[in-house]
Amino acid sequence: MTQPTAIRRQGNRPLALEAHLCTALRLATEGLPVLPLHRGKVPFGNCCRCAGNACGGRPNMKNPGPCSCPQPCHGWAAATTDTHTIDSTAWARAWREAAAVAYHPGGADLTVVDLDNPAAVAWARTALPATLTVPTTRGEHWIYRGAMTSRNAVRPGVDIKSRMAYARWLGSGTGSTAALPDAVRTLAVKEPSTARRAPQSRTAPLKGHGSECPHRTPTYLERGIAMAVQRITEAGSAVHATVYRTFLAVLSTHGRCGCLTDTHVNRLFTAAQAKGESPRHCTDAWANALITLGM
Repeated sequence: MTQPTAIRRQGNRPLALEAHLCTALRLATEGLPVLPLHRGKVPFGNCCRCAGNACGGRPNMKNPGPCSCPQPCHGWAAATTDTHTIDSTAWARAWREAAAVAYHPGGADLTVVDLDNPAAVAWARTALPATLTVPTTRGEHWIYRGAMTSRNAVRPGVDIKSRMAYARWLGSGTGSTAALPDAVRTLAVKEPSTARRAPQSRTAPLKGHGSECPHRTPTYLERGIAMAVQRITEAGSAVHATVYRTFLAVLSTHGRCGCLTDTHVNRLFTAAQAKGESPRHCTDAWANALITLGM
């Protein structure tokens, strides 16, 4: 069997560069769209053929696929599972200069929760379901099965990488890939800029819908409220956004079955106000979360 064209030794070419291409080809055969990264963990820029978006400006939100250019340009949209493209002459220079291999999580129906420091990892261990975990230089990647909108800085030290994003390949990790939980999806939801409905007469506007409670034990609810209070209390920045996303997560899990009482909601509001939120802001955030969930 002959070696793939692009990884035949060329003079003193470092073995590490050959390893990057070998890794990319293996991942592609396993269904993971891959691309080469420059030093600094950045993708290769537009090639000469596509400079100034001469190819039509792909990728973008309306047309998010790769252009017809064979070069590995256009960032995340260059990611592919086509081994012939990856091992083509057109990609050879990129692999010679590559410092790492990246992949497009959304293209493989995956979501990466990028935890960038020990504090973020500690938060994830209390707030998120266990899943496949990959160590990084400063923290961990938690990988879930299912794609979603990507968003950076959803909380201190936490980014979400899925659709229209790339993540560096750092190995297979440990554990089993769990289904993408609502707790991660709600992190990427932006609060409406203004409250469309903001009841002013009540501090905690809430009553359940009378559905049968699926949780079967008050311990589950108590732990959820305690974790929500902790999340708000530990917010170091973007407090208003953190409060809103926390309210959204609590309501998505407990808001439809009648579990929540005014006592529970008051605990959330008290934690938020201790971080500087006004009663009005708390009420608006709660109302917006209810509207977002259609409750």
